[in-house]
Amino acid sequence: MKILFTSVGRRVELIQCFRSAAQSLHQDLVIYGTDISENAPALKFCDKPVITCRIKDEKYIPQLLALCEAEKIDALIPTIDTDLLLLAQNRERFLAIGTRVAIGSESAVKICRDKRRTAEFFLSCGLDTPVPVDDYKKYRGGYPAFIKPLDGSSSINAFGAGSYEELAELSRRVGDYIVQPFIEGDEYTADVFCNIENGKCVYITPRRRLQVRSGEVLKTRIVNDEKIVAECRKIAENFFIRGAFTVQLIREKNTGKDYFIEINPRFGGGAPLSMKAGADSAKELLSELSGKTSDFCKNAAVPGTEFSRFDQCVITARPEEHAGIRAVIFDLDDTLFNEIDYVKSGYRAVAKHLKDVSGAYEKLCEAFFKGRPAIDAVLQAEGLYTEEEKAECVRIYRTHLPDISLSDETKELLSSLRNKGIKIGIVTDGRPEGQRAKIEALGLKTLTDEIVITDEIGGKIFRKPCDIAYRIIQKKLNVPFEQCMYVGDNPEKDFKAPLSLSMAAVYFKNPRGLYSGKYGGAAENGIVTISALPEILRML
Repeated sequence: MKILFTSVGRRVELIQCFRSAAQSLHQDLVIYGTDISENAPALKFCDKPVITCRIKDEKYIPQLLALCEAEKIDALIPTIDTDLLLLAQNRERFLAIGTRVAIGSESAVKICRDKRRTAEFFLSCGLDTPVPVDDYKKYRGGYPAFIKPLDGSSSINAFGAGSYEELAELSRRVGDYIVQPFIEGDEYTADVFCNIENGKCVYITPRRRLQVRSGEVLKTRIVNDEKIVAECRKIAENFFIRGAFTVQLIREKNTGKDYFIEINPRFGGGAPLSMKAGADSAKELLSELSGKTSDFCKNAAVPGTEFSRFDQCVITARPEEHAGIRAVIFDLDDTLFNEIDYVKSGYRAVAKHLKDVSGAYEKLCEAFFKGRPAIDAVLQAEGLYTEEEKAECVRIYRTHLPDISLSDETKELLSSLRNKGIKIGIVTDGRPEGQRAKIEALGLKTLTDEIVITDEIGGKIFRKPCDIAYRIIQKKLNVPFEQCMYVGDNPEKDFKAPLSLSMAAVYFKNPRGLYSGKYGGAAENGIVTISALPEILRML
């Protein structure tokens, strides 16, 4: 599955939530992200970062359409307010090429972008809202008052005014504005998620905003307030927004009345917090893209859960003179040795067991290279198939001592890295008994510092692209992620986690690999011989 986030900017946590959701669903997810700047932090967490022109450029939509069509993007997810209307207006063009856009209708987005129309919509739902006026001279709502841009976001140019004179001064600064009575009370955000096809509401998660910076929550608590949930269901039923949207409201201090302020028809900055508390809208969206939908889930998020957010840096460029790699972590199969050698070794062991079958080894290899289950095919062709006989052949294959070895160039590489003081690790998927047998036969225990077999952590769910194994080996090697490099042969799964953890990554296009022709141009900057790795290290 392929999804595209537009204008990703700093939305790292949102991307991580989708990555985690895909792993829990056992989906192979490829995340594309666009931005106008190569230094956008979230691009470093995307599998496929793409630089685009600015949203106001007339080439913006054609660029997105070309990308979605060429890459066969399944869904497009906007992340900022400024491209919402443009994407809504071009929704049908994306649908025509097979890309679903997680956003509502053009009319719904226009309601959200115009604070006057937003207030009118709230009133039409029978909800309270501080009624706005667009001329400070006509304002009669008392002081303090609140002035903000008509189509603003992120609390930019939003101010409190304590008097008529102050309001007059601020009106000249803000420009196209609205004025509303200032409501004193507790602020809440409700994260709402509706199916992207029919708009049916799935999650409503109210959160009390304990601390805010530039309109985005820093500290929050899940409350699952039934009154807010009921009020937000009215909004969802009348709004016809597809995908995620957030609702902002203030519960008036003295009356307990809820005053609704605005709607943002996208994943809000704090939306990942509701996901982590249990209302996993990322998982729901991916499930829907796979053909499964859910009914309304009441109280999906755990009430009382509190979150506190913080800033974190990611390296977006490194000076050429800084040779920063202190640890190289390898994949095993088709990276440090050719997996076909293990397959053939296993078939030789099975052929010895099938001693009465003429040419058993050749027949097993022939079936394998034709893409058939080799053991099943040979047993059936020879009239020997039983579940017991198959199980015995599989056991022999998996537990045999493999006749495999490292190439001379691989041995030289590992020795060279060791001599330079670079630590060496291995992260590999597979059944522990088989992987341990390979490691033993190759003599890798004495040539490496640490080895992690993902299945030994807790089963197949920890296989790549899950990042747990990389975190474990980084801890064992005691080298910062930024100074670690991962080398692997599978661009679809090997590099997602390392890149998201700020590790360097090198694609080994093994010409003898079992899947050497599968990926085509999936990774342009690859090496075709393992001995080329030192040159890559010198360039970093």
